[in-house]
Amino acid sequence: MVSIKEIKSTIAVAIAAAFGFIIALIWKDIIIGIMKLAGLWAEGGPLLWWPDAAIAIVVALIITVVSVLGIVFISKWGGVTQK
Repeated sequence: MVSIKEIKSTIAVAIAAAFGFIIALIWKDIIIGIMKLAGLWAEGGPLLWWPDAAIAIVVALIITVVSVLGIVFISKWGGVTQK
């Protein structure tokens, strides 16, 4: 039988992974955009101008901090411990 603690732990791990994917995808877009602005990337990239890159970095830092806090909170809620 599956306990509530195991369910909470599994949900916490899944949500923490989702936060991690959000962080990775945001930074991927920024890195590709900056590489395109610098002429090091041939296609794609959401950034059109260097000030856009600065704004994107600030927004990504804020989202990263919020996501990390979310990971910490959800890990404590789910009782996830490192081994």
